Amino acid sequence: MTLSLPIEAQANELLERSPLALLVGMVLDQQVPLERAFSAPYDLTRRLGHEPDARELAEFDPAELVAVFAQRPALHRFPKAMAARVQQVCRVVVERYGGDPARIWTEAPDGATALARIGDLPGFGRQKAQIFLALLGKRFGVTPSGWREAAGQYGAAGVYVSVADIVDEDSLIRVREHKQQMKAAARAAKA
Repeated sequence: MTLSLPIEAQANELLERSPLALLVGMVLDQQVPLERAFSAPYDLTRRLGHEPDARELAEFDPAELVAVFAQRPALHRFPKAMAARVQQVCRVVVERYGGDPARIWTEAPDGATALARIGDLPGFGRQKAQIFLALLGKRFGVTPSGWREAAGQYGAAGVYVSVADIVDEDSLIRVREHKQQMKAAARAAKA
């Protein structure tokens, strides 16, 4: 299982080896294209000149972190809010998991617990937590008992509904089509 997003090879490699980078990418995956969200951890690493750990980001001067996020091109369309969100998540990782984000899911005895732990992170609602759990299961082999059920529709095999299902250009297109259909359905329901 590998992650194969349409981003720079070095960015994919960072996501594959760094649980923190993967978590930060997921934090940033809202209101921006997924390519931007999941490239941002690599861009952050380049801007800092090294790969940060959760403790460093948790303790970073907030104004300085905003400046790093806002440097052009910004790491997110809302650099101030998302720098604060990343810092909040890192503080939880330090306080609850000793600075090791992988402990959120590797120490979970089952899928429901993993989902609850992910869902307790700042900025993670149920849907985002389910998508992240599906990403961990489908692309990283994190498969505690009941993970597919906990991930809901995102955990199902053979679907193309989230970043967890992207393995090549065709699957990316199918995921984007699904998202467009969901947005159209939501607009139609409001009309």
